[in-house]
This record gives sequence, C-alpha cells and structure tokens, in this order.
Amino acid sequence: MQKFNYSIKEPEGLHARPAGLLVKCAQSCSSNVKVAVKGQTADAKRLFAVMGLGAAQNDQLTFTVEGPKESAECAKLKAFCEENL
Repeated sequence: MQKFNYSIKEPEGLHARPAGLLVKCAQSCSSNVKVAVKGQTADAKRLFAVMGLGAAQNDQLTFTVEGPKESAECAKLKAFCEENL
C-alpha cells in the first residue's frame, strides 16, 4: 500500500471539472484508489463519491493506492494532482 498527501491549491476546491479529471485518472489505474479528506473516505474511481467529499482550497487530501502496480500508479496520481489541483 502506498500513500501520499496533497493540499488543494485551486481556489474553487475540488469542483466538477477537476473531480472528473481525477476520477478519469484513477479509473486508468488497475489498483484500488481511495481519497480521504476531513475524516471522510471515497473511492477515487467514482465521481459522485469524490464530489461528495466537498474538498475546498487548502484541504489536505490523503490518497491510498493498493494493488500490483501501486508504486507507479501512486506517482501518476501525485503528478496529476500537482498539475491539475
């Protein structure tokens, strides 16, 4: 299992467009991907679950990646976050 934290820099937080892009990135992973914020956890491959977290600017997201390619997929998700969130 791999974990990393990311603090949202977008002023609008994790709204529909970036949430959709995050879900698309997570869906391309073969590993299980979970995202947590403020004590709530969601499956990062489900759009409504991710949007339901209500993550705002400066909230800290915790990603958990578990699967056969977790190291590479964790790095992929981290790079996605840095570019898009």
